[in-house]
Formats: sequence, C-alpha cells, structure tokens
Amino acid sequence: MAMYVYWFLLAVALLGVEMVTGTFYLLMISIAMAVGGFAALFGLGFPTQLVLAALAGVAGIVLLRKRKSVLVEDADSQNMDIGHAVKILSWREDGGARVFYRGAEWDAELESQDAAHEGIFYIKAMRGSMIILTHQKPG
Repeated sequence: MAMYVYWFLLAVALLGVEMVTGTFYLLMISIAMAVGGFAALFGLGFPTQLVLAALAGVAGIVLLRKRKSVLVEDADSQNMDIGHAVKILSWREDGGARVFYRGAEWDAELESQDAAHEGIFYIKAMRGSMIILTHQKPG
C-alpha cells in the first residue's frame, strides 16, 4: 500500500477519536496527518512528509491556543457579576477579605493593596472562586 494511504488512515482515525473527545487538539493533529498524506501523494520524500506534518501540527495547536486565550478574555468581559456590590464580612491579615455575595461567603482581594478598607466595594473581576474588589463601580 502507498505511504499516503497510511497518512490518511491515521488522519481519519484521529478524526474519529476527536469526535468522541471534543478537544479540538486531535483535530489539529488529524489535519497535520492529512498534510503528511498530501505530501506523500505529491511524491515528496518521507523526511519531508514528517517535517510538513510536524509543522502543520505545531501551527494548528498554536492557533488553537491563541484562539482559546481570546475566548477566555471575552468570557471575563461578559461576566454578569462584574459591577455588583458585595458586603465585607471580615478582613484578613494578608489584606484579603471574606465577602457575602449571592447568598454565600467568598474569598476576595483588593485590586490594589494600598486601597482603603472602608466604603462600598464592587466586583471588578472573578478569578476562579476569588473575587477582585474595587471602590469604583465598573461600567
């Protein structure tokens, strides 16, 4: 059997596994295997096939990671909790606080360590389960 058939079979197998997992990383590797298959189909040598497949795989994963970081930034800017006032329950020695928000207690920290501990605090951002507080209501 010709070498390009193995490349395409590997690409289809990885595509099938990708459909089960849904991570998109295997999709990028599957596309890279198809690139290797086309290189073999056009009669390029095996080392060239490997290099082209590797370059396509790395490029695909880099693009996927870049896209993922943009999506995370967009999700942060659309957080519905930003701008809501919280009730400070207590301040810790390290400058953090315990706040009451949405019927539960949360860990919080100030956006800047030199901010005063009095007044009304608003949610500026959420980092996991940590609330970042500010004195100015975010718009």
